[in-house]
Amino acid sequence: MRKLCKIAISAMAFAAIAPFSVAVAQEYQTAVVTSVTSGGSATIGGTVIPYKQVTLTAQIPGRVKFLAGNEGHKGEVGEVLVQIDDDDIQAQRRAAQARIMQAEAAVRNSRMQYSRELYAPRINSISGIPGMGIPATFDQFFTRGFADSVGVGNSGVERQADLYARGVGIDTAQSGLLAAQAVLETLDAKVRDSRAVAPFDGIVLAKMVEVGDTVQPGMPLITYAYIEYLRVDAEVPVRLAASLSEGMIVPARLDVSDGNVDAKVAQIFPVADAAHHTVRVKFDLPYGTAGGPGMYVEVTVPDGSIQARSQPAVPPEALIWRGSLPSVFVLDENGNPNLRLVRVGYP
Repeated sequence: MRKLCKIAISAMAFAAIAPFSVAVAQEYQTAVVTSVTSGGSATIGGTVIPYKQVTLTAQIPGRVKFLAGNEGHKGEVGEVLVQIDDDDIQAQRRAAQARIMQAEAAVRNSRMQYSRELYAPRINSISGIPGMGIPATFDQFFTRGFADSVGVGNSGVERQADLYARGVGIDTAQSGLLAAQAVLETLDAKVRDSRAVAPFDGIVLAKMVEVGDTVQPGMPLITYAYIEYLRVDAEVPVRLAASLSEGMIVPARLDVSDGNVDAKVAQIFPVADAAHHTVRVKFDLPYGTAGGPGMYVEVTVPDGSIQARSQPAVPPEALIWRGSLPSVFVLDENGNPNLRLVRVGYP
């Protein structure tokens, strides 16, 4: 509720308490004392973090031969940020391509041999039949037929066996080609792993290597983040986290000039920290918020354990500080100012 009394703000700021006339009193500015609700909330500290952040690590051993830039470099999706020397892998890749060409030639040859066996069976070849001391032509027309009739051999079965052998040759050649292609694909993957590529548009926050450094798999190379949108990462006590829900809007204050903004609850982690009894909560900050990752921020969240109450509020300009004692001038019913000491709470 609004109080009927008014506070007096001196145009001369009452720098020195001195007798004043009625004429000076007419220059006073007044403001109505309002009533605000305080309590029922708690302030927690947090840290500003990027909307997305990744640490790119080395996937192959080697020497760093290229860096896109220093901290602050703005990258685009697909841009190569770090390149590791891959001369040895390129040499292995050329050798794998040669093996693929050999395997392809073996496949073509095996198919040709199968076609030859299919249309010109080896069993019918004169040069392929053992002789009996007589001309090969006599063997072709007499000996083979005589062997089939007496049960010594079976030309049909032999032809099927020859066809099957040629078919096995095709399968073997194709398997060799697939194996050679698999080796090439493995080397292509290593070539890709030699480059650390930007997964999204962002900025380099930190680099851990320089050109010429030797790295091993798993070593961090750079920290890359998307900072067009910022978030707040805070550890909220369990009793306060229970009153939060995703999408809720809460006030926040950054450690910058005019840093009061509204933050939205973006994510509430499902598991509490057993050691500190807190829940990790992320808040989204409005687009264009001043500041950057790593800054300190305070977030005000509802606290059901503290009962809210109404308290009087006056403009900060109405306060007069005499040492460490704040006071205000209050106009009485006759319009005369009276100095009163007050206790200052939160802004």
